[in-house]
Amino acid sequence: MLNIKNEVLLRVYLVAAGVVGLAFVIFLRLFQISVKDAPKWEAKSDSLYVKWVDAPSQRGNILADDGSLLATSLPFFDIHFDAKAEGLTNEIFNVQATDSLGWLLSTYVDQQFTPGAYAGWLRRLRDSTDSKARGIRFVPIAKELSYSKAMMVKNFPIFRQGRYKGGFILEQKNRRERPFKILAQRTIGYTREGALPVGLEGSFNNVLEGKEGKQLMIRVPGDVYIPVNDLAEIEPEAGDDIVTTLDINIQDIAENSLLTACQTHNADHGCAIVMEVKTGKIRAMANIGRTPEGWWETYNYAVGERVEPGSMFKLATFMALMEEGALKNFDDKIPVYGGKVKIYDEELVDAVPHGLDSMSIRQVFAQSSNVGTATLTQRYFKANPSLFLAHLRDFGLDLPTDIEVGGEEAPIIKDPKNPKSEWSGTTLPWMSIGYELLLTPMQLLTFYNAVANNGRMMKPYIVQRTERYGEILKEFQPTVVKRSIASKSTIDKANELLREVVLNGTAKNILSANYAIAGKTGTAQLNYHKFRASNGIRHQAGFCGFFPANDPFYSCIVVISEPERGGYHGAEVAAPVFRSIADKCYAMKAELHTPINKNVPNKLMTKQMPSFDAGTVKDMKESLQWLGLDYFKDQEDDKALQEWSVLVAEKGDSLMLKNRIISDKAVPSVIGMGLKDAIYILENRGCRVRVEGIGKVRRQSLAVGTKANGQTCTLYLE
Repeated sequence: MLNIKNEVLLRVYLVAAGVVGLAFVIFLRLFQISVKDAPKWEAKSDSLYVKWVDAPSQRGNILADDGSLLATSLPFFDIHFDAKAEGLTNEIFNVQATDSLGWLLSTYVDQQFTPGAYAGWLRRLRDSTDSKARGIRFVPIAKELSYSKAMMVKNFPIFRQGRYKGGFILEQKNRRERPFKILAQRTIGYTREGALPVGLEGSFNNVLEGKEGKQLMIRVPGDVYIPVNDLAEIEPEAGDDIVTTLDINIQDIAENSLLTACQTHNADHGCAIVMEVKTGKIRAMANIGRTPEGWWETYNYAVGERVEPGSMFKLATFMALMEEGALKNFDDKIPVYGGKVKIYDEELVDAVPHGLDSMSIRQVFAQSSNVGTATLTQRYFKANPSLFLAHLRDFGLDLPTDIEVGGEEAPIIKDPKNPKSEWSGTTLPWMSIGYELLLTPMQLLTFYNAVANNGRMMKPYIVQRTERYGEILKEFQPTVVKRSIASKSTIDKANELLREVVLNGTAKNILSANYAIAGKTGTAQLNYHKFRASNGIRHQAGFCGFFPANDPFYSCIVVISEPERGGYHGAEVAAPVFRSIADKCYAMKAELHTPINKNVPNKLMTKQMPSFDAGTVKDMKESLQWLGLDYFKDQEDDKALQEWSVLVAEKGDSLMLKNRIISDKAVPSVIGMGLKDAIYILENRGCRVRVEGIGKVRRQSLAVGTKANGQTCTLYLE
């Protein structure tokens, strides 16, 4: 009996142990699912039914210097319809409502469908027995509507009931727009999915993009996710604005001038940059390239294309020579060997044949003699080429500008101490004329700008501040890179040589009578090996300088690559673009003009002073006082002066105000008067007046003192 009891107890204990063990396993599994793996299963659940998606933020604006919009984000709206929304009852979705909605959609959204067709389509979407419409919960109604039109559609019948009762689903999408279209297109740039960011849009993406919000989306049949609410649960934060230094008017001038030149010369591409001398602000950056579709800003050549600058680099060579004290007198003669010289096994020639055996230093620079420049460089730096390189570093030519738009390539300047530079015996002479080194147009312009700025090198910059709703967040000030790139004497002499190029040198075709220009032309062969061309000769034309030369305000560089007609030299192709930009800037910008009251005026000679001008005493006194001219009276007392007077220039530098007697009955003298006063006096005495000419009365047909009785008096004005 005891054995049976023990056996039963054993079995009970085993069953109990099994139950406890199973419970423990179940508990562990529940713990793993509900606690340890909870995030995993929650994410899985969300992915199947409900999930959070990023709600895009409003991207910040890019503005010009005057506040004009260069790039902005405009909201557009997509409208969808959920015919099986939970709150959309049959009482709401009735025939009259669908007929009205169908008519409105046909009239204001898509006129290719009739009102009846729209109404029938809406009813089929609602019909759960229609196999084609079954399960469709996210039907597109209209895309990319403006805000005003989207709000109009939102108030249509049924739709006005909202998301749950009316099935109305509104999705906002932002689209980047440029009010000035292709103006500064490459400088403004873009950000695109799957592509490298470009320009200001890319460089300042972290400022412009803002912070994304979150919107709850629900999955409906058809594996489509639709927003739970019209608005994001977590509101996105709009991006900040950036204000550039670009001047819309100068940018437009630069682009049009450059485009005209590229079309005229059938060039491959070109660029133009305008910089403010004192600050380094970039006022314009234009890039034009030829494509199968036409002329576009396909690449930022101004910042990203390293080129051999050619003769524009000769300014640096001559300044290095001046820093060594080599060019004390610009009228000294040096040999140019008829424009052709052999250096080792390579022949160096001048671009324009001249046949001269010698030139003055001034002529070598102004006429851009390759032979003269290389001869001088060899004479002073052949024994120590590293000294020449040291001066180039002093000029800041070995440094990138770090302009904000991105994509800048660092300069490449060969170094005799660097084995990888492939320095040879002909490198120095060819480098002196702008070959065997690479610079971007922006880097070369920064150097020229320093010369215009009395030797002070400014960092070029294109963004001056960031803003949020008009409030300044961060401001970028002008930055001095080097306080002086050369001695004052060298800078003054460099300015003299640059003015000589325009006065009597290769760029005399752009000489202006209104203001002075200083600059240097440049023509470079693109496919050469020491001037031995292959596959046809291709050229690059350039001009770099500043204006007005006596008090520089803007510096500018123009580079045009591969012109095919109408010449290829810098003077023929690039310099006229510079002149076009400078002319329009000079006409448009008052700050470029010398104020008329800046200098103290010299006293006028008798023949230059106003003489024999007549009018009322009151007008004459006010005019003389406004002009700051002293005068004398032929009467000691002001009261003795009658109503009409005449101003007469006396000997020396004095003016005399005299009475003019005006008779009530006789024809008076109106000579010297303006037409208004003359007509007033004569018509008040009964005379008719006839006028010839413009100006003041210099002669009258009726003699003074003639009895006035209605005659016609002809006034001759000059």
